[in-house]
Amino acid sequence: MTKIKFKVKQLIETNSPSNPDINIYYAWINFRDLPKNISLEVNPRKPKMNTSVARQIINAVISEEITEFDVNNRGIVITAKSLSQLSETDDDINIEIDFGSDLNAYGILDGGHTYTAIINYVENLPTAIDKFVRLEIIIGENIDVTSIADARNTSSSVSDIALFELDDKFGFVKKVIDSESYAHNVDYKDNDVEKSIPIAEILKLMFTFNTKRFPDDSSVPTVAYAAKASIFKDYQKNYINFSETNDNIYVKLAPFIPDFVELYELIEKDLPNKYQEYKSEEGKTARFGGIRGVATNNRTEKKYFTNYTKEEIDYQIPTGYIMPIFGAFRSLLVSDSNGNLSWSIDFRKAWEETGVRLTQNTFDTGTNPQLIGKNKPLWQSNYRIVDSYRKDQELIELRKRLSEK
Repeated sequence: MTKIKFKVKQLIETNSPSNPDINIYYAWINFRDLPKNISLEVNPRKPKMNTSVARQIINAVISEEITEFDVNNRGIVITAKSLSQLSETDDDINIEIDFGSDLNAYGILDGGHTYTAIINYVENLPTAIDKFVRLEIIIGENIDVTSIADARNTSSSVSDIALFELDDKFGFVKKVIDSESYAHNVDYKDNDVEKSIPIAEILKLMFTFNTKRFPDDSSVPTVAYAAKASIFKDYQKNYINFSETNDNIYVKLAPFIPDFVELYELIEKDLPNKYQEYKSEEGKTARFGGIRGVATNNRTEKKYFTNYTKEEIDYQIPTGYIMPIFGAFRSLLVSDSNGNLSWSIDFRKAWEETGVRLTQNTFDTGTNPQLIGKNKPLWQSNYRIVDSYRKDQELIELRKRLSEK
């Protein structure tokens, strides 16, 4: 897949006010004209067409009663290198989209279920009926696909989150972070424009340290990066009425939220330094700002801030690089015989001692943040680095105690 030609009914072009290098086209296309060979590789969630939501979309595709599909459906988001208008008639506009050769950067970014439902079931739509779907086509040479994918794929069920807030089922989370600087900035509902931290971002940190579900390196929480909707479902499944919380892993993890935030932002702030250290060890020049997906305020006047406490930083780093490192420190959270959790070693010291190796391991694995964030072997090997450090420290401590006897 490089270039695809097809016709649309309407085409509107806009420019991004925040990034003049990005153009956005809105196009309405007849189901039957939708190309069958647009890549879904860039989409962090693969379509599962046996779910209730997928079946509803399929029904909307083939139903004779549902005619305003393009109004009711969110549509399909596509990223591409360029778009050219070839010709125009009274009925159609012929366009050509250049997707380039990088399947991890260009293709269907959101709306994979809608696309799959149309492609697979359009033949079941009576020939006398025409239906349309809206395409949002984002054009640019250096699109930050990771950030867009992350933003477009955070929603779980709006109604579920709203109901949880109404029932005060985030109460123990609120209580823990009440005195933290970011407490007032957490959005427990949906799309509160005055609050910039969705509750999903807090749940993500706890999910990553879910030692009940991920007790060692045999399974890793890559879902924390790739599918945030699944995180809320896990929280929902584990939730027990606050008066009966003994078996709820999230209640046990909640007291560590301030630590998780501190650790995440420690990595976020210090990663450029650790990158410099490991490159210096190899006798190479470090250009952290030149890594794919990393934005630096040295090249623009735009300011960047840490994810939670909003401390100004020099680089904006994709979460795909941070999460496999952050998740490695799950090794330090241990459980006693009663199931109570505690840090076996100070995570700050552990980062200082293992940060260079974790950074090296991460960036030697690859520099495509979207692939890195989902790379299970990387999550496993980073975990082993921290786990090995923990065991070494425990052995040192044991020898020290024995020598004092």
